[in-house]
Amino acid sequence: MRILLLGGSGLLSGAAVRAFARAGHDVSVLTRGQRAVAPGVRHLAGDRRDAGSLRAALEGARFDFTVDFLAFGGGDVDRLLSVSGFAPGRLVAISSGQVYLVTASPEPPFQEEAASEESASRPLMPEPAAGTRDHDEWKYGMGKRAMEAALARAASERGLPALALRLPVVQGEADRDGSRRLWAWIERMLDGAPVLLPDTGRQLVRFVYAADVAEALLTLATRSPWPPEPALNLAQPDELPLRTFLAHVAGLAGASPRFVSVDRESLERAGLADTCAPYWGRWCSRPDPARAMAVLGVRPRGVDEYLPGVVRAHLASPRPASHPGYARRAEEIALARAIAG
Repeated sequence: MRILLLGGSGLLSGAAVRAFARAGHDVSVLTRGQRAVAPGVRHLAGDRRDAGSLRAALEGARFDFTVDFLAFGGGDVDRLLSVSGFAPGRLVAISSGQVYLVTASPEPPFQEEAASEESASRPLMPEPAAGTRDHDEWKYGMGKRAMEAALARAASERGLPALALRLPVVQGEADRDGSRRLWAWIERMLDGAPVLLPDTGRQLVRFVYAADVAEALLTLATRSPWPPEPALNLAQPDELPLRTFLAHVAGLAGASPRFVSVDRESLERAGLADTCAPYWGRWCSRPDPARAMAVLGVRPRGVDEYLPGVVRAHLASPRPASHPGYARRAEEIALARAIAG
């Protein structure tokens, strides 16, 4: 099959490139050319945001299956599908569990209908104040909703087999994980000082392993019939408290962290609420993967299955650079010691 991947050098898209290449498909990757792609993979130089650049790279090109890792708004879908003579074949756009979190009263775990445009019972939250992390996260979620709406319109108007694949936080090996969220915790666990843990770590978390997303995309490329759903969730089957997840990480990293519970108000007063604790707070989604598992016949791995290799990769040399929030580690330690007395 002729496969097109829009974006191919990140944690998730890189896993897909390798999976499709290993399966023997004819793979083309469109990127701006800033990073190398895998050997044997055709590179198409183009800017996903620029109509002229897309046209130069894709005009008249025909594929059996296309995955868009870079669509963040309705205009991105329209721009891609307006390229003259471009035929994507089956089209999957990577979306996010963030589409659920921009509703006024999100109630996880989220099933696909909770982000339906027709769901009058799910009003959207008010726009947060500009310049805040809440606004950035809201803007991302709203952009993904607009992308999904444009994809659904295109599917209806063109008879295009198209699907939005909604993902939570993606876990994977460190060399391609630019977010450094897992490393944010590991680095704190290894430095010997106390580690702040919001609300005793009771918040439930759910992730997805990058290689499992790649396997699901392989399934979507070849399965018949095409699923009728406009969107599907993909995530690990298990949910667990953040503290349980971090204890597992600590054991795999050979660390013995001293967690200090801290409430939201204390973190906000100290200005640390947005920097010290990835996977905590409103903006960590928990999509329910049950429908995708039934419809596609896939089985994403649980934490116990994928986490050992992921932690091992983070600890290998060279280790990731520090998470940006680690720059305020001294303030975190001071707050933890004040709480602990």
